[in-house]
Amino acid sequence: MNKTLVATALAVIFLVPSVSAIEIYKDNKNTVEIGGFIDARVINTQDETEVVNGASRINFGFNRELTDGWNAFAKLEWGVNPVGNSDIVYNNRFESVQEEFFYNRLGYAGLSHDKYGTLTIGKQWGAWYDVVYNTNYGFVWDGNTAGVYTFNKDDGAVNGVGRGDKTVQYRNAFGDVSFAVQAQLKNSSFYTCDTTADISQSQCQTNWEGGDKAAQQVEYNYTYGGALTYKATDMLTLTAGVNRGEFDVSFGNGTQSTAVDLIYGAGVTWGNFDNDGLYAAANINRQENHDTDNIGRLIKDAYGVETLASFKFDNGLRPFISYNILDAGDDYVIQPNFNADPKDVFKRQFVVVGLHFVWDPNTVLYIEARKDYSDFTSADKDQEAKMALSEDDGVAIGIRYSL
Repeated sequence: MNKTLVATALAVIFLVPSVSAIEIYKDNKNTVEIGGFIDARVINTQDETEVVNGASRINFGFNRELTDGWNAFAKLEWGVNPVGNSDIVYNNRFESVQEEFFYNRLGYAGLSHDKYGTLTIGKQWGAWYDVVYNTNYGFVWDGNTAGVYTFNKDDGAVNGVGRGDKTVQYRNAFGDVSFAVQAQLKNSSFYTCDTTADISQSQCQTNWEGGDKAAQQVEYNYTYGGALTYKATDMLTLTAGVNRGEFDVSFGNGTQSTAVDLIYGAGVTWGNFDNDGLYAAANINRQENHDTDNIGRLIKDAYGVETLASFKFDNGLRPFISYNILDAGDDYVIQPNFNADPKDVFKRQFVVVGLHFVWDPNTVLYIEARKDYSDFTSADKDQEAKMALSEDDGVAIGIRYSL
């Protein structure tokens, strides 16, 4: 397979806004590349101003030409935190609170062939991300109504919709249609507590073992997903997909429950975010037992919408606006739950406006601002305040320096 075809296949797998890498080694069979970026920003939100990390990362890509048109490849990517710890939690995103200098983001190996497709195994972007990545171009606030970064966890690893752990994925394309199917082969167990207080998982486990009715053990096993992409024209792309999992919940009082985690939806994209001119994208999803509210209670059903529109001028200026909503309505908390009022409301809703100055393709200065319109109404005002904590208005300025 020639280098152009390999690069195209790998770009589909990586699904990053800007594929940027430096070749550091090449012989007649092997290629090694290094990529990533440093993103440092100053953010003002929640009545605080801090310097914070902007999902900075470093990665290594490996490619080896085999016989009969086959290629072997691998990718290793670590998040890096170059600016130190932060107490500000914004956007329910792992990178905003990461304390370690290095942490795992991606790690997988695979085989590819121009005719037979691509097979990958490891920690990688899920098939569901194919459906909704088209609105995930804001640097500061993005991606938390499309069902990607779920369960208030770091990266969508739990159910394979983000950077899924332990996934096996197959991709191929026929003409203008490409597809991805995956299975997440894992067995995991964790503990949660239905309380507005901050309680560690080990304390939740202790409470569960002691018969506390507000503590649960969650056993989350295999998940499955698939996505279709149709390149209708050079400018218009349509996507659709689904992801499904199942988990068992054992409550401290001895009762048990099984829930199906399901999300499905579609997206539409016009243009290319990095090219001059108009870019517009939107996606919509319907989900069941797929996410939690901001204090960890499972949402039984909701719908989510993300939209983004931008225009890149030939002088490098790129203004954009996005609108996101994840609406579960009221009476959204699955029972039995012992600190939930049926009138509790969950509606995450916000608008982001921003201006990027693309000085060159690998150097971007930016300013972004978020206006929150969320509704977390509850008779418990302490709970309401905690739910709203990470959904505040904010403004950030920063620089993204890519390799």
